[in-house]
Amino acid sequence: MTPAPAEPTRVPVPPALKRFIWDIQSMVELADSEREILLIGRDLMTRLVAGHDWLPDAFVAAPPGEARQYQLYSDGMERFSVVASVIPAGAALAIEQPGVWEIVGALRGAPARSLVGGTPRELPRGAVEAFRSAGDAVIRLAGAEAAIAVHVYGGEIGRLVRRSVAPNGEAGEPMGYANGEDAPPYDIFTIQTEIRD
Repeated sequence: MTPAPAEPTRVPVPPALKRFIWDIQSMVELADSEREILLIGRDLMTRLVAGHDWLPDAFVAAPPGEARQYQLYSDGMERFSVVASVIPAGAALAIEQPGVWEIVGALRGAPARSLVGGTPRELPRGAVEAFRSAGDAVIRLAGAEAAIAVHVYGGEIGRLVRRSVAPNGEAGEPMGYANGEDAPPYDIFTIQTEIRD
C-alpha cells in the first residue's frame, strides 16, 4: 500500500496576526454599526502594522514589476477577509473592488492608494486609513519603493466580483490570490490556539 502524500508544511500563524484576527472577529460580531467597525478596526490595524517583521516570507514574494495579493485569512461566514498587497518598487496594481468597507495599513514602505484617475494618497509605514462601503470602485495601489499593505475587507472579496484593470481602464479576468501550496490562507482551525496578552 502506497502511503498518502504528505501535506505541505503550513507556515505558523504569527502571534500578531493571530491576535488581530481574533480581535477583528470579535469586533465584527459585537459592533452595532459599520462606523463602529471602522473606528475600532482602525485601532486594531494600527497595532498590527506598528511591527513590520511579522509577515511570513511566503506571503511577500512578488517578481520585479508585478504586484500581488495574498489572502491571509477569510472568515468562514464571509463577514471579513484579511489580505496582503505586495508592491515591488515602481509596480502598481489596479483592481475593480466590490463595495465593502475596508481598513488598510502600511506594513512596509509607503504604498499609495487612489481611485483610478484620482490623486494618490501615500500611506507612510504604520499609517492606517478606513473606508466606508460604497459602490464598486477601481482602486490603484502603487509604490515608488517596495511596499506592503495589509487590508481588512467587509466580506470575502475573493468570492465577490474583483477584476484586474489594465492601464487603459479595461477590466480583465477575475482576480485570484497569489497563495501557493506552501502559503495557504489561515482559517479558524489554524488560529484556534491559546492567545496570551
